[in-house]
Amino acid sequence: MVAVLLTVCAISSAALAFTYNNTKDLIAEAKEKKSMAAVKEVLISDFDNFPSKDVFDIVANDGKAMQCYPAKKGDKLTSVAVRSVSNKGYSGDIVLMVGFLPNGEINKISVVGQSETPGLGTLIAMPKFTSQFEGKNPANFNLKVKKDGGDVDAVTAATISSRAFCDAVDQAYKSFVKHGVK
Repeated sequence: MVAVLLTVCAISSAALAFTYNNTKDLIAEAKEKKSMAAVKEVLISDFDNFPSKDVFDIVANDGKAMQCYPAKKGDKLTSVAVRSVSNKGYSGDIVLMVGFLPNGEINKISVVGQSETPGLGTLIAMPKFTSQFEGKNPANFNLKVKKDGGDVDAVTAATISSRAFCDAVDQAYKSFVKHGVK
């Protein structure tokens, strides 16, 4: 019985290792494509550089690196996409791509990754929620849910997810301002 169990475990382990090795590059490529699509989505479309080639890291207040994708027309900055992560989600990390105009105003926000509760927390990715940030400057728009004294209408029954979303946007904004992206 021990020999059969060891054989089954060895075959299962080998199958998992084989599958992992054959799919890890495809998964990484798919994640990169999704991230680049989010960059294009949040930037103003009038640029002539390649933000993915001009990407650089800035350090957030928590010491983690955030990627910045500057969009330029000639030498003039038109917008910046900042990849931000909050670990305060209900079911894990919430990864956003936040597009800023040079004056700090939010252009658009795209949810790159999340594992929130389907039908509740996942609604943070819907335009009904994300559009309330567009055109707002966090310098005078409180990036907290109304329940916490802020200006953001939380998703009903998904306050934790909404708070995490606000946290990720706030981290992106503070890092954008602190590092004076040009």
